[in-house]
Amino acid sequence: MNRDLMLSLVGKVVKIDRGGPESRVGMLLAVDGDYFVLFTKDDGVVYYKMQHVKSITLHAKGSLDKGFEGNENMGYYQGEDFKSVISNFRHSWVKVNRGGPESLEGILNEVEDDYVTIFSKEEVIQLSMFHIRNISFGVKEESQEEGQEAQSQEAKSSTNTKSSGNRRK
Repeated sequence: MNRDLMLSLVGKVVKIDRGGPESRVGMLLAVDGDYFVLFTKDDGVVYYKMQHVKSITLHAKGSLDKGFEGNENMGYYQGEDFKSVISNFRHSWVKVNRGGPESLEGILNEVEDDYVTIFSKEEVIQLSMFHIRNISFGVKEESQEEGQEAQSQEAKSSTNTKSSGNRRK
């Protein structure tokens, strides 16, 4: 994607790619070197490599929704290139490539010129730097599932308490 074009869209709501698992709508926060930073409602701050973006569309509505506007002042990492930015993610839980079969979550351990090393479940994965389309801090899926299970258990016990309370009367 053309860097000058991307710079002209900073602060605007855009759609990255036309469709598919990598497509996202968000506010373009910054453009630098070979990457740009997008803030999305669902994924938070996502760092994209420009070389993998096929299209960019200025979002017709101009904003994402009420309560989401004004987040262009969000904190994010900057650097001279994509590698220097993702080096800040070392030893953090990350999500690489938003969707599809190449999506990956785990702890980013090493960042080298040609590859990164990610610990995911019980695997050590070396992923080619070229094939990273985007990256963000991630939330461990198991933690989300555990949280949902805990909420479900709380709801069940709350229901049981209410029912047993009714029996006592």
